[in-house]
Formats: sequence, structure tokens, C-alpha cells
Amino acid sequence: MIYFLAAAVIVTAIAAVADLRTGEIPNTLTLAPLVIAPIAYVVVAVAHHQTAHTVLLEGGGSLLGALLCAVVPLLLYRQDAIGGGDVKLLASMGALLQPRLGLEAEMYAFFAAGVIAPAFLAYEGKLFRTIKNAALLALNPLLPKRKRKQVEPTLLTWFRFGPAIFIGAALTAYLHWRR
Repeated sequence: MIYFLAAAVIVTAIAAVADLRTGEIPNTLTLAPLVIAPIAYVVVAVAHHQTAHTVLLEGGGSLLGALLCAVVPLLLYRQDAIGGGDVKLLASMGALLQPRLGLEAEMYAFFAAGVIAPAFLAYEGKLFRTIKNAALLALNPLLPKRKRKQVEPTLLTWFRFGPAIFIGAALTAYLHWRR
């Protein structure tokens, strides 16, 4: 498992740097682990002379990790709350770490974003405006149509999620390195 933890940290570190520099996470970086991780789990299980049942469980666990780690990000993507690269990166992290550790790393990533985003917005002087816009977006569905206020798309703030995903992967690796 140590190699898969290391791979998740390396992939997410590269993705975080790319996200900070360009605002995009390359497909080659996110799609390669989705393909390679299940095969690698099968190869490792065969190399350790595991039963056919265990070999299938390892490869299937990697695929299941990718699927489960993509559920919440896909819902957020449909709401235009995160980008497609973030979805693919979280899915590839799930493939590398399988369901239990993949979901743990994803949870840490969302917690990290919850800490980093307000600090970043405060640094840019956009925190209070963003809180106001978020409150308007949350309350609008509850108000009658004539009292709803529109939030202009130019006032919405994007947050680069790649670094938070890296923090989630790194924290998970740190906590499970010796297990």
C-alpha cells in the first residue's frame, strides 16, 4: 500500500502545482492513474501469490474507489461548483487508494478547502462579498420570485481545489504510512 500512497501524493502534488499555475489539471495526469491503478493492484496481488478471489477484489477495489470518490465531485461539477479536472483527480485518487483511504483523503481535501478558501478570500479582500453572494444563492430558492436577487457571474469567485486535494492525499499518506 505504501507505493500507492506515495503515488497518490506525487500525482496530487503535480496536479496542485499545475492547478496553481494554469488553473487546469492535465488529463494525462488524472486519467493515467485511473487506468494504471487497477492493473497495478492486480499485478501486486498476483506477485504476492494471492488467490484469484483476492486478485479480483484488489482490482475491483481500485475501480470501486474511483467510482465512490467521483460521486460527490460529480454532483458538485453539475452545479458548476468545481472543475472537471478536480473530479478526475479525486477519482484517480480513489483508484490509487481504494474506497476506504480514497474517501478519507477526499474528506480531508474538502476540510482543507474549507480552511484555505476563506483565508485566500480574506487575503484577496473578497471574503465578505463572497459570503454575501453565497447567502443570496442559498436564500433565493426560498424567496418568492419577485423578491429574489440575482448574483452576477462576474461576482462569483473560483477557488483552485488542486492544493486542497494534495493536502488530503498527503495527510492520508502520513496517517497510514506505517500501517
